[in-house]
Amino acid sequence: MLIQTQFSVFLVNKPGVLASVTGHIAKAKINLMALTLMDSMEHGVLRVVTDNAEECRKVLGKAHDRWTETEVIVLELSNEPGAFAHVAQVLADAHINISYAYCTGGAPGGRTRAVYKVADLKKAQKVIEQTFHTEKESAHNIKPHHNRRG
Repeated sequence: MLIQTQFSVFLVNKPGVLASVTGHIAKAKINLMALTLMDSMEHGVLRVVTDNAEECRKVLGKAHDRWTETEVIVLELSNEPGAFAHVAQVLADAHINISYAYCTGGAPGGRTRAVYKVADLKKAQKVIEQTFHTEKESAHNIKPHHNRRG
């Protein structure tokens, strides 16, 4: 499990804006670990987690004028049915609210990353580490468990 910086970049909803922002990140040789884009009629919000938050911060500071950052939990999951839901249930059982979440695409049988924006980051980190340590699973190998309650 990683606690990573997520950048939320507010974009005018017109052709070329997304390409410009992601192009600047690419030119700086910063890899996108996870990305999601939502839109309304007037603007979009690009959320990205990168492999180099410090450099991404510099790039965004020069290339774009409207962005924020926040800490999120990033987990590497098995790319199989139920892996994402399992973590969501662990957090729900601990009464930790998930404000939003998204996943990267993963190859069949491969790995995927899940990003969770939670209300209580420290509590979520502790619960996840305790849960998966107790289950003798690494945080990088979270797999779904079916019928856990019964």
